[in-house]
Amino acid sequence: MLKYLARRLTATFMVIVLVSISVFMIFSFLPMDPARLTCGKACTPAVVEGNRHRLGLDVPVQVQYVRFVKGIFVGRDFGEGAAKFSCPAPAFGYSFNKHECVTTLIAEAFPVTFSLAIGSFILWLLVGVSLGVLAARRQGKWVDKASTAFVLVGNSLPTFISGILILLLALKFNLINPIEMGRWVSPFKDPIGWASNFILPWMTLALAYAATYTRFTRSNVIETSSEDYIRTARAKGLSEKVILRKHTLRAALAPILTIAGLDFAGLLGGAIITENIFNLPGLGRLSIRAVLIDYDLPVILATTLLAAVFVVTMNLIVDILYAYIDPRVRVA
Repeated sequence: MLKYLARRLTATFMVIVLVSISVFMIFSFLPMDPARLTCGKACTPAVVEGNRHRLGLDVPVQVQYVRFVKGIFVGRDFGEGAAKFSCPAPAFGYSFNKHECVTTLIAEAFPVTFSLAIGSFILWLLVGVSLGVLAARRQGKWVDKASTAFVLVGNSLPTFISGILILLLALKFNLINPIEMGRWVSPFKDPIGWASNFILPWMTLALAYAATYTRFTRSNVIETSSEDYIRTARAKGLSEKVILRKHTLRAALAPILTIAGLDFAGLLGGAIITENIFNLPGLGRLSIRAVLIDYDLPVILATTLLAAVFVVTMNLIVDILYAYIDPRVRVA
């Protein structure tokens, strides 16, 4: 197991390095000039060059990348003399549009996105896996037919349609206060207020994802139930509950770990549509504003890189959990 972990950690580190280089190079070769974007309307060549120097864009791209990586670990200084300012580690750059270190902007937005991701993740797993197991155990009965209808509705409705419908129904029946919508409340200070602010976004994402997990769980449980070792367990006289808990679910749910981890990582990168519908100040809204409104390249670079790191890291965690559930994976 230790050798497997060492191999996976090494591979993950190499992937993160390659991703960071690729993302940095892509944004370095964009036709936009960050120095010109940050100088406002009264833009002169001298101002542009001064901004380029403060941003550290007046050196070769490989030097810029080294400074970027170094800033993640030890922080980074921008400018010189009286105009010098610093961003503490981990420093992902400085947003001249918002006059904040990018790390500060991410630190403010990440708790919102994490709350959205973890709540919807738990909800769609509970609903999707439970309904999928029930449908597989009651094939052809009303539960199975109801799950089929749920899967069709969940997979057919785009997230922005289901989110708007849920929001309109909540407003019609006065289930939420429009003024309070999107207000961030810490779960440690006001857990009820925190949950009430996120319940509708959780339902929006859970509807789409739970439909997929219901279908996937149902097919996996049905397929696993026909395996020889399941028939052997029945022949030994084990009850259906014991067989389901100890044998069927362990084998049927193992593949779900893969898609669950990657789906969760994708949400950590920012659920752009859902955050904008419910006015949540998370990473998704931060990145979309940086692209469409502010043209804030440091923010775009940081959020893109973070999203990629989330996916790679969750992939590592999924591989470790999969190896724990199925020891055959360790020797692959």
